[in-house]
Amino acid sequence: MRVVIVGCGYVGLELGRRLTEAGHAVTGVRRSDEGLDAIRSAGFDAVRGDATDTASLGSLPDADAVVFAASTGGRGADAAREVYVDGLSNVLAEYGSREESPERLIYTSSTGVYGDHDGDWVDEETPLEPTTGKTAVLVEAERLAIESAAERGIDGTVARFAGLYGPERYRLDRYLEGPVTAGYLNMVHRTDAAGAVAHLLETDSARGEVVLVVDDEPVDKWTFADWLADECDVPRPEKRTTEERIATGDLTPAAERRIRTSKRCCNAKLLDLGYGLAYPTYREGYRAAIRSFSAERR
Repeated sequence: MRVVIVGCGYVGLELGRRLTEAGHAVTGVRRSDEGLDAIRSAGFDAVRGDATDTASLGSLPDADAVVFAASTGGRGADAAREVYVDGLSNVLAEYGSREESPERLIYTSSTGVYGDHDGDWVDEETPLEPTTGKTAVLVEAERLAIESAAERGIDGTVARFAGLYGPERYRLDRYLEGPVTAGYLNMVHRTDAAGAVAHLLETDSARGEVVLVVDDEPVDKWTFADWLADECDVPRPEKRTTEERIATGDLTPAAERRIRTSKRCCNAKLLDLGYGLAYPTYREGYRAAIRSFSAERR
């Protein structure tokens, strides 16, 4: 396949490496010199482009599949709309207008679209109830990835990622030092986020569908923090209920809405599609981080 990864960052670099090693022709798209250098260092082609700048998209090569994995870097709803809605629309317009348009688009979304389910299980059929302006934008972008792509003759797939972790994103300090707020963690290691997208492409799966990309075991944050502390041989951190955290008064309204949300994400569909997780739970996924932490303390 010829695969173009727009917004080739944390997951995109790993995806590009994996697809290149499997013999596919991959092009990563970033707008900065640093980003382009990172793509080249990962071993595949790099092209300068910006999804929010239509003039820059004409230089993108033709593709059999486009992966839209752009990120706002944690910024708010306005930035999210510019990237996820306007940027995705621009990419669809560019590729949809070509004589040789892609067969597939994979858009990487977030489990934040679910809102609060009071700790209950959610899956691909669960109604979406975003609680912040940013997650409402993600719902709109998901619709574009399926419906607008179809209007242009492109089969869209939404890969809905749980919380990403892995190299450079383990965030041990947050859970070892505390305080830790109540709720569930739904996670997926970067290796499996990239691996799942590669699997969907290589098996030609889930056209026109949504797939939750999450590991086997959503975990209570307090349970996770205690396990991590025990494994790192440090005292267990202080805990706070959601209401105790909110009572501190230092949260923005959007942040308060986020910590009030609690759910457990089910990966049955991903497993039914034949993907085998490299890191089925946080226990396997955090092992390298624990080894590194312990080595630094010696």
